[in-house]
Amino acid sequence: MHEDRHYRAIRDWYGDRRAARSDVPLIAHIDEGLAVLGRIGASLQARQAFCLHPMLQQDEALLASLAPDSPLLACAPDVRALLLAMEYRAVANAYLSEHCVSDMDCIRLSPSKDVNDMLIADKVQNRKDFEIHHASTHPRAEVLALYFGNWLRALGVDEARYRALAAGLAGSTT
Repeated sequence: MHEDRHYRAIRDWYGDRRAARSDVPLIAHIDEGLAVLGRIGASLQARQAFCLHPMLQQDEALLASLAPDSPLLACAPDVRALLLAMEYRAVANAYLSEHCVSDMDCIRLSPSKDVNDMLIADKVQNRKDFEIHHASTHPRAEVLALYFGNWLRALGVDEARYRALAAGLAGSTT
């Protein structure tokens, strides 16, 4: 997958940037998410779209990706992968941690299995990082734990499956 143009685009877009709190290279999110997608048998287009999603998810990133010289446009993305990444944006942004109220929150999933596979990869990877780097120090740790639990429950990922999918990811204790 590292030779795929979609992966090269996100690698170029991220460059050497690292997460502010954990100092983990941002590309690790993609690498670990791709590992999860491989474990669940996700399609090639879902994996390509997962590579693209950070370039589209936040409004500022979307605007930057619309620039003629952006890494996203330079890679000439597969149209289906691009559509999946945009659907991912819509579904993921509809339920962010600031929307989390209780374990009864309703989360709208996508009608696309590919997008829901991407969400599984994202939430497994993000929860794993949260548990390693932030669970004991983040001021909103309790809400974030509930948020990840809500997403995984909505996606049909129980605790045993989460642990199996997270096992072996960098820094994982499972």
